[in-house]
Amino acid sequence: MTKGIGIFGGTFDPVHHGHLRSAFELAQQFDLDHIRLIPSARPPHREQPQATPEQRLMMLHLAVKNSQTFVVDDCELKRQGPSYTVDTLASLRAQYPERPLFLMMGTDAFAQIDTWHHWQQLLTLSHIALIQRPEQSEALSNTMAAWYQSHLATSGDETQRAGKIWPVTLTQLNISATGIRAGIANGLSPAFLTPDPVAQLIAQLGLYR
Repeated sequence: MTKGIGIFGGTFDPVHHGHLRSAFELAQQFDLDHIRLIPSARPPHREQPQATPEQRLMMLHLAVKNSQTFVVDDCELKRQGPSYTVDTLASLRAQYPERPLFLMMGTDAFAQIDTWHHWQQLLTLSHIALIQRPEQSEALSNTMAAWYQSHLATSGDETQRAGKIWPVTLTQLNISATGIRAGIANGLSPAFLTPDPVAQLIAQLGLYR
């Protein structure tokens, strides 16, 4: 069977162990070929990153340079305009026409998915791996709850290229990029929250102070 590919997008401002551990576990659960880490250039649904695209890309490369599981993909940084997920998935589907694609997403983002650009097209291009967060109970509208239920995956659906929602439970490390940035601004070190080479680069460039 052709192995699937995981897709994990975000600002990664900075990338940290919470990001990497969750993605690594997803790769293990679904026996994925690899996870593509895709930093967004201009995220339409959240505040703009503090670090530059080049700095965030450099941090990602340093974080996963010795891993066979991760591939850093700068497709959104190269593309003009807002970083729409549907455009990224369409590009990856053209690149990997036969492989199952799994878009990683938290329940908080999923609860707002009907505000995304051309959101109805997402499942025509990819599966959604929906990361369950015990501390969050996001309410869905009746319409969205019905859409969710109608696309829930069952055993065997992982061989399909797209179209299903997979609730997954992963180790949730209580680490956030917001907390890391706030800590650095208050003179604290990000050691052990983010990979050592990333912490070193942050210090060298004086980021988030």
